[in-house]
Amino acid sequence: MADLKAEFEQAAEDIKKLAERPDNDTLLKLYALFKQGAEGDVSGPKPGFFDFVGTAKYEAWAKLKGTSQDDAKKKYVALVKKLTG
Repeated sequence: MADLKAEFEQAAEDIKKLAERPDNDTLLKLYALFKQGAEGDVSGPKPGFFDFVGTAKYEAWAKLKGTSQDDAKKKYVALVKKLTG
């Protein structure tokens, strides 16, 4: 279990070192997987209508509701490896 946590934390560091910024869909997927892996199911109020970025992030995270934190961490690590590979 500690290995997955370490891999997840390393992936979070590795993603900051990308040469090119991923497209918005990939960024949303990374955000959602990270939040689900770190915190679990979405919580808190949905951002206001005119907070387009906040709303997109919230909705991307909400789509992962019910995904276990371990599964989200594994998917996050795999996606980061694909991007940095």
